[in-house]
Amino acid sequence: MKKVSILSLHLGYGGIEKCVVTLANTLCSKYEVEIAVCYKLYDKPAFDIDDRVKIKYLNKDLKPNHDALRNAFKSKNPFKIIKEVCFGLKVLHYRKKTMINYIMNSDSDVIISTRDIFNYWLSGYGKDDTIKIGWEHNHFHENYKYANNVSRSASRLDYFVLVSSELQKFYAKELRNSNCMCIYIPNSIESLPSKKAPLENHRLISVGRLSPEKGYIDLLKVFKRINKDHPDWTLDIVGDGAERKKIEDFINNNELNDKVTLHGFQGKEYIDKLLNQSSIYLMTSFTESFGIVLIEAMSHGVPCIAYDSAEGAREIINSGENGFLIKNRNIDAMVMKIEDLIRNKEERIRIGSQARESVKKFTSDVVAEEWFTLIEESDIYD
Repeated sequence: MKKVSILSLHLGYGGIEKCVVTLANTLCSKYEVEIAVCYKLYDKPAFDIDDRVKIKYLNKDLKPNHDALRNAFKSKNPFKIIKEVCFGLKVLHYRKKTMINYIMNSDSDVIISTRDIFNYWLSGYGKDDTIKIGWEHNHFHENYKYANNVSRSASRLDYFVLVSSELQKFYAKELRNSNCMCIYIPNSIESLPSKKAPLENHRLISVGRLSPEKGYIDLLKVFKRINKDHPDWTLDIVGDGAERKKIEDFINNNELNDKVTLHGFQGKEYIDKLLNQSSIYLMTSFTESFGIVLIEAMSHGVPCIAYDSAEGAREIINSGENGFLIKNRNIDAMVMKIEDLIRNKEERIRIGSQARESVKKFTSDVVAEEWFTLIEESDIYD
């Protein structure tokens, strides 16, 4: 049985981490799978992991000190600043040291990297007979400095897996003079839920990290307008992050406390239950590499509306057929389309049904075959 290792920064809440767990759970049906994790942020992983998957924490007692460092600079206390800077450098040193040591001594047949920094270490220290695969989840969103760094990090790998066809085409061109083969394999969901959402409840929903690129303030601006004409509709936001205080302030200042619920980070069962109680899913991200949350919502038969600035949404939604894309972040068009669906339950059901059908190709049993082909028959790509 082949052994596959996946290199992960942590196993807390996050899109990449969720994809790592889903892939590990999929691959363990056929291979010995181990996840090498830099930091142990919580007592247990945020997402359910198959018992057959081994987890190896490389730095059990060290965690990033971002909050402490930020607070130290705010305090302007030089001793606190020096202390936290030194600790932060120590964390980074051991992150590099322990991950390189793992790569050098790994007995895995295949190692999959999930970060550009891991790409550099994997290509530099991985054994010659190990298949080295990079796995990129982020869209560079016209940040060519970032894209150039990613290209450099992947140039000495054997394969580079991209989660969208758009990214595959871009990096294939960037890496055309290297020996690294770029391959498109989308992210996946485990399976379709047994029941579709009835789409009867007057509830809107959005799931994601509360960070600037997700555009949650824009979402609240949209909902504020919806609330004027449809006060019986509510909005659920699932997730947490750096912008939570800003979002809470907007909700309070605009008297939306009774209409908007911030659920914080939640597990799959909780989110699935909310999606099944929702009637429209909204995405206002400025950028989105793939949009796994869209697939999850669509798998429940929930119609989705997204700004087309979210590149991943363009990969998934065929506007007017299985969802709607709003061009140029046009708030008027977004509000109008939401109100169309609010007024027309039959249209919600039509779009939701086609959405559910369209995401069958993203279930783990389908996507798994592409990973199995890459791992077992990688020479077909040469």
